Amino acid sequence: MSNMHIKMTVNGKAVEGLAEPRTLLIHFLRENLNLTGPHIGCDTSHCGACTVDINGKSVKSCTMFVAQAQGADVTTIEGIAEADGTLHALQEAFREHHGLQCGFCTPGMITRALRLLQENPDPSEEEIRYGISGNLCRCTGYQNIVTAIRAAADQLNTAREAAE
Repeated sequence: MSNMHIKMTVNGKAVEGLAEPRTLLIHFLRENLNLTGPHIGCDTSHCGACTVDINGKSVKSCTMFVAQAQGADVTTIEGIAEADGTLHALQEAFREHHGLQCGFCTPGMITRALRLLQENPDPSEEEIRYGISGNLCRCTGYQNIVTAIRAAADQLNTAREAAE
C-alpha cells in the first residue's frame, strides 16, 4: 500500500507527514509526530489510554486510521497545558488530589475528562463516573480521579463566573 500525505492540526499546530492510510492514529502520533503522551495500552479500545480529542469528540486513537483524521483538529495531553507550561486545572487537580499512581492511564483520562467538562461543566459524581467509564485505571480505584475531576470543575466554574 502506498503512503498518503496526511495533514491535520495537532495541539494547535498544523502538521503533516507520510503514512499508510491504514496506520492507526496512535502510531502516527507517537512515531511520526513524537507525541508519546497518548499510550498504547490494549490495542482493542478497551482501556482508553490512547484517548485524544478529535474535532470536539473523545476518540480512542487505537481504533482510528490516520486517513480518517485527515484535516482533523486533534488534541493530545501535550496540548492541554498552557504554552508557558502552566498546568491546566485538570492536570493540577490530578496532581493535587492524587488522581494518578502509575500514570499510565492519566493522559487518556485527563483528555477524556477535559471533553467531559466541556460538555458538562458541573457534573455530579455519577456523571463523572459514567463520563470516564471508557477509560480504565488499574491502580487508583477511581475515587481520587473523580475527586480531581470534580475539583477541576469547581475551579473552572469559579474562574468562569469571575470572568463574567
